[in-house]
Amino acid sequence: MPFISPDDGYLTVFNLFDTDTRDKQDGLLDAMRDIIDNAAYPGWISSTLHSGQDRLGTANYVQWRSREELEERYAGERFKNETIPLFKSLSTSVRLIKTEVVYTQTHPSLGGAVEIGPARDDYTVITVFGVAPENQKALVDVLAHRDEHVLTLPGYRSHSILRGVDGTYVVNYAQWDDRRSYERFHTLPEDERPADARRLRAEGRSLMTSRWSNTYQVVHSRSAATAGAES
Repeated sequence: MPFISPDDGYLTVFNLFDTDTRDKQDGLLDAMRDIIDNAAYPGWISSTLHSGQDRLGTANYVQWRSREELEERYAGERFKNETIPLFKSLSTSVRLIKTEVVYTQTHPSLGGAVEIGPARDDYTVITVFGVAPENQKALVDVLAHRDEHVLTLPGYRSHSILRGVDGTYVVNYAQWDDRRSYERFHTLPEDERPADARRLRAEGRSLMTSRWSNTYQVVHSRSAATAGAES
């Protein structure tokens, strides 16, 4: 299964799709499974497909060796003339966010490794923060700050911070045991959080221009290494 690490140097693309019916979500999942199962693109490392839980939609966490190889994929006639029109017909919104992993934190029981894949049962939360380019570094510094408090909360597994390469986004990819444990953290009153956590949360909010979030279950994953072993 894929791992999230700031040391691998991969370009990570979040393909985020919102939709408005269960049938369209199922159509997106089927189309993406087919693409993932047949992926053999130069520079492609892995794809991990997520099914939306709180809101209808999908997320594909895709690792690439380089931005140039990704752009070559995007420039392909089939991608432009078949893949994108299909996704647009099934979606109410489509976002392809190019990022780099800058920070990960895990519960001590995970040994420092952030693994993603359908064999796990993570309750996954993806949050995309909009930010002005001149404030992106400051927001990354706030979000990539070691959070001792969250390590003490039942159900916490990991979170990873990714920097949008265009300067206008920061993404938080978080793993929890289940919905209940995440909601307990998410709805915790501010006055019950440690002073340092309150200060950093307030600083982060002052830098953000927007916030989008959804929860997911990983349903499918495949990597180039696995594909090579199968051939």
